[in-house]
Amino acid sequence: MSQEIEIEYKNLLTLEEYQQVYQFLPFKSVELIEQTNYYFESSDFKLREQGAALRIRKKNDQWVLTLKQPHEEGLLETHDSLTEEEANLWIQNKMLEKPHTEKQLRELGISVDELTYLGSLTTRRKEVAYKDTTVVLDHSLYYDQEDFELEVEASSRQQGEAVFEEILTSCDIPTRNTDNKIKRFYKAKLQSE
Repeated sequence: MSQEIEIEYKNLLTLEEYQQVYQFLPFKSVELIEQTNYYFESSDFKLREQGAALRIRKKNDQWVLTLKQPHEEGLLETHDSLTEEEANLWIQNKMLEKPHTEKQLRELGISVDELTYLGSLTTRRKEVAYKDTTVVLDHSLYYDQEDFELEVEASSRQQGEAVFEEILTSCDIPTRNTDNKIKRFYKAKLQSE
């Protein structure tokens, strides 16, 4: 099965803090990646109630359906590749069952027939390898909102937390309780209605 455990640390940044981190690490030398997340949910928010989220991400002309679920070590991500045609059908609320995500959705008591397309969030991303982690700077755009975010992705909590704290301390940035992108997307969606 196409699954992985995601361990990451996040912090929203001001534009000035984003620029500080950009200067602190070698982000200038890496390519800007633009990716768009297309979010899905049931009308009664069954995914959100269980701390889960479902998205299709378009990145480098690849389409991937990902279900994120809580896991004791971080988040369990289950993936299925999609063709562009399949992704477009999902966005038109014509969901197709895909083997890995379908199995996990069933375990959550959710059928693909219950899902509906909510909208999209586009992120301009830069990422660098740093001390056995991946450090990410994101500039995200959704509805009439934009935000800046630092993410540190690691294979262990200890390493991720150490690098995260080092960057925040070195750049004199306060730790902020930061919702993930889907939660920020939901808030913006509710405010726009």
